[in-house]
Amino acid sequence: QVQLVESGGGLVQAGGSLRLSCAASGLTFDSYVMGWFRQAPGKEREFVASISWSGGSTYYADSVKGRFVISRDNAKDTMYLQMSSLKPEDTAVYFCAASSMVISNVRSVYEYDYWGQGTQVTVSS
Repeated sequence: QVQLVESGGGLVQAGGSLRLSCAASGLTFDSYVMGWFRQAPGKEREFVASISWSGGSTYYADSVKGRFVISRDNAKDTMYLQMSSLKPEDTAVYFCAASSMVISNVRSVYEYDYWGQGTQVTVSS
């Protein structure tokens, strides 16, 4: 069965950095658009970033543009999110997801087929 497993979350001070990873199994990884979402307590899950099959195209929410970088290594079936200049408002559970959509600018939770269990990111002020 398909599994997406996030790792790399933790507690960091404002201005710091973290790198999240998402290891995929049970699917043809390079056939899926991959995305990162986050959900803070009491809020809806929101789009963070997505990346095309090849990794050549990337898309970001305005709130993270210039601070976060999404990437993927298809040889390792793994996606990454490098987060820098973290702010307290970045605190959330971060989820990775896989989409079979043919476009890569996929921002809706309903357009993703598989989800990981999430990893907590806490940014202290």
